Amino acid sequence: MSQRSNTILVVGATGRFAGLVVPELARRGARVRALIRNEAHGTLAKSLGAAEIAIGDLRERGSLDRALEGAAGVFHIGPAFAPDEAAMGVSMVEAAVRAGVRKFVFSSVIQPSHIRLKNHAAKIPVEDALYSSPLEYTILHPANFMQNLRSAWPTVLATGTFAEPFPTTARIARVDYRDIAEVAAIALTEDRLAFATLELCAEGRHNREEIARMMGEALGRPIVAGTIDFQEWARPILAKYTDHQLDLLAKVHAHYAEAGLGGNSLTLRAALQREPRSLQGFIREMAQS
Repeated sequence: MSQRSNTILVVGATGRFAGLVVPELARRGARVRALIRNEAHGTLAKSLGAAEIAIGDLRERGSLDRALEGAAGVFHIGPAFAPDEAAMGVSMVEAAVRAGVRKFVFSSVIQPSHIRLKNHAAKIPVEDALYSSPLEYTILHPANFMQNLRSAWPTVLATGTFAEPFPTTARIARVDYRDIAEVAAIALTEDRLAFATLELCAEGRHNREEIARMMGEALGRPIVAGTIDFQEWARPILAKYTDHQLDLLAKVHAHYAEAGLGGNSLTLRAALQREPRSLQGFIREMAQS
């Protein structure tokens, strides 16, 4: 491949989720260019496998144009619950078109047309921009990330209770973002996932009672499934989010309470050409770490 066709810009390359995409791309021989907001994150980006650093801001057109020079692909994931998330995503699509980028992978969300959930609906303008562009897009619709369970793990260990702010019987489709990262890397380094929109879920829709049992089996002691008030649940993250963002997150949990979250593992299995990582396996990893 030419130098151009080998360079992939990764948005948020040092984040919890995009940071998992960087080593997957590097493992496949891609030259990863990490888009970060300041040089302080450069060392971390390179430790993950980035070969280049681009300093930029999704709200600054000029910085995006510079970051995309010579790039053949983009991995984009928007900042969670940002009020201008849609505008930033559309700007990145437009910049990719201006730069002559070939491939664009967008980590969206499962069921983006669920208009009641504004953070889901914010993905729709970005998807529309991709569908209307000349880019070889791959749009990822991942379910709830298994990695989100890590924030509850210290409390599970300390109290023997796994609690979330919706009923214990609600069934939620989940996915290990490492599998999403692998699909993204496949899409950016191969052609078989071009122009695909992919619902990505692990096998099963487990409720919290089932998850607590998995945790208990992994830890060798009983774990109880509990329910917690949203405000109490959100207390550890209050400093990270505005009131508006917390309200959006509360609405997500209200939807889980009402309908759970659906999802099917068929597409992820086909994209990976193997079995997706399981929730039980993820919990065992947490217990052993």
